[in-house]
Amino acid sequence: MTTEHVAVAPPHRTRWPGLAALLLGEAMNLLDATVVQVAAPAVHADLGGPVSDVQWFGAAYTLPFAVLLITGGRLGDIAGRRRMFVLGVTVFTAASLACALAPSPGPLIAFRAMQGAAAALIIPQTIGLIKAMFSGEETAKALGSIGPVMGLAAVCGPVVGGVLTHADLFGSSWRSVFLVNVPVAAVVLALARNLPENRAPRRPSLDWPGTALAALGSGLLVYPLIGGDLSRLSPRDGLFLAAGLLVLAVFARRQARAARPLLERSLFTHRGFPAALLTSTAFFAVTSGLTVVVVLQLQLGAHTGVLGAGLSLLPWSAGLALASWWSGSRLVRRHGRRVMPYGLGTLLAGLLAAVAAYRTTAPGHYPVALPPALALIGLGAGLFTPAFFTLALLPLRPQEVGSAAGLLNAVQQLGATLGVAVLGSVYLAGRGPGAPQDACWVAVGLLGVAWVASARAGAGEGT
Repeated sequence: MTTEHVAVAPPHRTRWPGLAALLLGEAMNLLDATVVQVAAPAVHADLGGPVSDVQWFGAAYTLPFAVLLITGGRLGDIAGRRRMFVLGVTVFTAASLACALAPSPGPLIAFRAMQGAAAALIIPQTIGLIKAMFSGEETAKALGSIGPVMGLAAVCGPVVGGVLTHADLFGSSWRSVFLVNVPVAAVVLALARNLPENRAPRRPSLDWPGTALAALGSGLLVYPLIGGDLSRLSPRDGLFLAAGLLVLAVFARRQARAARPLLERSLFTHRGFPAALLTSTAFFAVTSGLTVVVVLQLQLGAHTGVLGAGLSLLPWSAGLALASWWSGSRLVRRHGRRVMPYGLGTLLAGLLAAVAAYRTTAPGHYPVALPPALALIGLGAGLFTPAFFTLALLPLRPQEVGSAAGLLNAVQQLGATLGVAVLGSVYLAGRGPGAPQDACWVAVGLLGVAWVASARAGAGEGT
């Protein structure tokens, strides 16, 4: 069955408020991930529970976000992108309020998973709705506004998390980082009335069994990696990992044979695309996992407090925003994929500088050489990201771009989950003066994987 639906272009006066709703919705989701990373140690100190819960506060959000992104995009294609966007924001708001009222770690982790599922409904609708609202040069301007807004959210996130938790407004402490979503979401819903309804001209299929297999396999892989000593995994942990790999293998086999697969099979005929997926997974494992390590070391090791941790991440965020703009607006157009190794090299320099900063700092003291190292890490990540996504999407056919973008975003979130699990566990298993250095060396290894994979992706596309 096919469903034809052509959106009528909305009046010009409603387009920009509609765009504001989309951008604010995306920024709200990005902020929610970064502010919680900074506030997580304070949450644990208040609610108690095992220290591994600090990792789950982030992973419980990014894991359902990752595995449901493609399904969320297809639900928008079928039921209407505006409808799914509004539903996602509504559920996200309810889940945020529930997080703020959570009495213990278990319910908080469950409500964080609900937030991640809602985010998977919100984010995939943005590009389709922008294309429905704008035409010609206005479309490029509207799409071009996504990057700066995301950069600003990345800059503000750690600071907002630190300031809100430290301010302890009305005795709310860390709960304010979730409560702030409620008025923001109210503004998004008010502006969303300016969005047109829009869906795909041809009704795509939904693969719920495939989605369930992807979620189960990913969960089985992540669960034993969080909170454990990765050098001494138990037989039970090994069984979880083996079961996760088996379920994902069943998922891949099912996708290869399905008449209507969850993923576009033609994507994998491009020689460099699988390497691009590996690149995205490894790269975002480094950046997200390292953020958690930095926050944990500053609050648990150096006892800086949540505000100090948030401000310490500001050089990273500022470097990321600045370099992303420079790379996306100038360098990629001039130098193409050659920008990627320069970005990864700068990031590597930042990692080595962070190792030196930790090594030369006495236990319990603030690593004064860390902020410049974090600035280098941010600059490297900002140089790399626009070049990588441009390279990954450039050779694809128009009908493949939407599916590819969704898949790249999904593995980005999965990589973030794995990075939090692996690097966080390396730090927590050590908890001594050398623990942050050990985590940085693991990050160097993951960065090497991203470097090799990105070179293969570029060579595969011949650009």
